Amino acid sequence: MVNQCIVLVGMMGAGKSTVGKALAKHLSWEFTDTDHLIEQQTGVSIPVIFEIEGEAGFRRRESQVLANFAGKQAQVLATGGGIVLLEENRKLLKQIGPVVYLSASPGELYQRTKLDKNRPLLRGPNPRKKIEELLQARLPLYKACADLVVETGRQPVYQIVNKIVQSLHLTNVPGQAEHNALGSS
Repeated sequence: MVNQCIVLVGMMGAGKSTVGKALAKHLSWEFTDTDHLIEQQTGVSIPVIFEIEGEAGFRRRESQVLANFAGKQAQVLATGGGIVLLEENRKLLKQIGPVVYLSASPGELYQRTKLDKNRPLLRGPNPRKKIEELLQARLPLYKACADLVVETGRQPVYQIVNKIVQSLHLTNVPGQAEHNALGSS
């Protein structure tokens, strides 16, 4: 495989940032999280952007950030959970590189996000129900974009990294993913 980008999509809490950092380290590529990049560019948190500009404003910012990755190489890109909502983004994702959908059950997603105050879409009386609704709406979009689907479940990060590396036929040094994934912070 050419040293193009690998794009990780999936729901909040699916493990995109954790897996992305470990995968980038394993491949000696750069890692970028689109949400963190938007926060750096604006100087404010995602919840503040949602509060001021609404979800539509945030989605526009996501599209602008995503467009900057077309043609880049040797990057692992972790995207926001809703990046697949816009058709233009789905097309861009496919142009950037192979798209890996990190899948997890609604219960697992809830457990991973329930204490995170930086999730504006989960502010409300029933965040678990909201996760189920979001997942139901987004699942067909994730699957339509995905070149590879990987269940994150409870398996160790290095196993997920190995699965991605093997499935995408990337150069893999035996045992290296375990070492790098465990050594990442």
